[in-house]
Amino acid sequence: MKFDTPAGSNPIDQLKVVGHPIDRIDGPLKTTGHAPYAYERHDVVANPAYGYVIGAAIAKGRITAMDVGAARAAPGVLAVVTHENAGPLGKGSMNTARLLGGPEIEHYHQAIGVVVAETFEQARDAAALVKVTYAREEGAFDLAAVRDSARKVEQSASAVGDFEGAFAAAPVQLDQTYTTPDQSHAMMEPHASTAAWDGDSVTVWTSNQMIDWGVTDLAKTLNLPKEKVRLVSPFIGGGFGGKLFLRADALLAALGARAAGRPVKVALPRPLMMNNTTHRPATIQRIRIGCTRDGRITAIGHESWSGDLPGGQPETAVDQTRLLYAGANRLTALRLAVLDLPEGNAMRAPGEAPGLMALEIAMDEMAEKLGIDPVEFRIINDTQVDPGQPDRSFSRRQLVECLRLGAERFGWRNRDPVPGRRRNGRWLTGLGMAAAFRNNLVMASGARVRLDRQGRVTVETDMTDIGTGSYTIIAQTAAEMIGVPLEHVTVRLGDSRFPVSAGSGGQWGANSATAGVYAACVKLREAVAQKAGFNTADAVFAEGQVRAGNRSVSLAEAAGEAGLVAEDVMEFGDLAKRYQQSTFGSHFVEVAVDAHTGEVRIRRMLAVCAAGRILNPKSARSQVIGAMTMGVGAALMEELAVDRRHGFFVNHDLAGYEVPVHADIPHQEVIFLDEVDPISSPMKAKGVGELGLCGVGAAIANAIYNATGARVRDYPITLDKYLDRLPDVA
Repeated sequence: MKFDTPAGSNPIDQLKVVGHPIDRIDGPLKTTGHAPYAYERHDVVANPAYGYVIGAAIAKGRITAMDVGAARAAPGVLAVVTHENAGPLGKGSMNTARLLGGPEIEHYHQAIGVVVAETFEQARDAAALVKVTYAREEGAFDLAAVRDSARKVEQSASAVGDFEGAFAAAPVQLDQTYTTPDQSHAMMEPHASTAAWDGDSVTVWTSNQMIDWGVTDLAKTLNLPKEKVRLVSPFIGGGFGGKLFLRADALLAALGARAAGRPVKVALPRPLMMNNTTHRPATIQRIRIGCTRDGRITAIGHESWSGDLPGGQPETAVDQTRLLYAGANRLTALRLAVLDLPEGNAMRAPGEAPGLMALEIAMDEMAEKLGIDPVEFRIINDTQVDPGQPDRSFSRRQLVECLRLGAERFGWRNRDPVPGRRRNGRWLTGLGMAAAFRNNLVMASGARVRLDRQGRVTVETDMTDIGTGSYTIIAQTAAEMIGVPLEHVTVRLGDSRFPVSAGSGGQWGANSATAGVYAACVKLREAVAQKAGFNTADAVFAEGQVRAGNRSVSLAEAAGEAGLVAEDVMEFGDLAKRYQQSTFGSHFVEVAVDAHTGEVRIRRMLAVCAAGRILNPKSARSQVIGAMTMGVGAALMEELAVDRRHGFFVNHDLAGYEVPVHADIPHQEVIFLDEVDPISSPMKAKGVGELGLCGVGAAIANAIYNATGARVRDYPITLDKYLDRLPDVA
């Protein structure tokens, strides 16, 4: 099915099941420990062995010698796989560095081997016996130091009008630089895989957000036909973009299993999760805004520097600045430096999350220069068309509504515009806000739907659930379309033998995957109606029956003994070219800062989101408050500390890499605007899981400034950056 015209009324619009706050149907499995994760698949393989990954101890250079003799002779060892005996390996299109290094080393903790043994402890001990000699080379590990050598990424540059001239002529100007650090996904479940061979075919039970991408790249790496590789990933303990791509655990589990002749389990230790896999790269961002004295933006420019391994990609931190605010003269540019750090890549809301951390501070700074309330300044500069293509309107844009409603619900009118003046005992208090923006992306997505002789529905798709509620919203979609109770729907996910879906990433998963289920259900409805002798257009599906006129047939009867099966793919036409599709929101935060110690406490948070039809308000709220929590971490504590001598992330565990805990998070309120977007998909939905993060960091930074008068432009906002600038305490 192709979706290239706005959908009118359809069965989803009944909202009998879709749009309701249904409990997660996988919740009982997870809360009781019965949801099997990749490393725990004891039900699928017998007598597994264990692999332990060896990571490179240098960031750049070569292996000159590798002695594995002692490891091979150690108790319980079944195999040792390195570049010397792994056989010819290809490289997946999604990987910047090779997943098995050697003799060349491209980054610290690049996997250089795996030791397979009868037990995990034996594998770990034997791995410590491998002797590796290196020829170390000088590397680049500091973004600021190589900033001037960064190349301009031409395809990402955008210019409208005469930015330089308009900025120079603007009566009110802002020109500031902001920085964001390297950050880790830090998900609970490690990158983990269990692999087993059957002849020349391999099955890998793994933790991966994008099954088809993973199968494609594992097949390329192993030089196998794609049909010889199967990936299974029904439950994922968090991903945040870090599990979008094939990583070393899956490859080394497969290589280890082939070498040992046994199924093999591999889980990356936490240090390798942070140094071996992907992370959000650091940025340096320069923002220039020129305004008239009444607050109209006449020039807006955003340039961002980031780094990656050779062949890598930039952090797209300027994307939101192209679309969020009006202004006739505009400039955005990305510059990419070569760094010999582990691969930088997608992390929840790549681009917009770090980009808004800078842009939304800059907007507050300009509002203060103008003497205009920050909310009002953003409203003044709203636009209903793409500023770079004025003939292209937004499919739905309710930014102003989000700003006004958020300000009203949060009590913004009580904010003192003079920083550092409100005090509650020893605590300086302040309010901050920021706009939220994230583009709406859609991807082709397929599904298979079965109706059995009992009138029960089974949905199969390789879509994944990374804790977002995919099982539930897919079941809701099928129940709505086929007219059966939710408990009569079974959802099977995360198997490459199922139709290829959109996968979980980029805030596209829920909308795209349910659209694929919608398409398959349309075909199933046609088959049922035909079997029952009805005109499809007249058929009504409800309460386990299909009706037309004064006649009804049960779904079980229509299915017959053999049942009915339908499969389809939702493909999206050119609507995204004709309309700018985006999601919008606002974030409001109250903070308290200890006037003596500088300690920051978040007191309350509010997010207002306009993201199309909300398919399940309960799971959507869970997504948003989780994103808000990540925003607290990004603002106040999260930073991968780089050893600039040896090129690795020093705080590569959850003791040194700080993330928010329960005590850091106050009451969080989430409001969803009543919105549908018929341009987006037949579900009239969008995505919300990343929107909830975008802007949170800046709202906190702006609140800290309002509380203290100390403006910090370098994240995370740790007290050493403003302690000496706190107001004097009487």
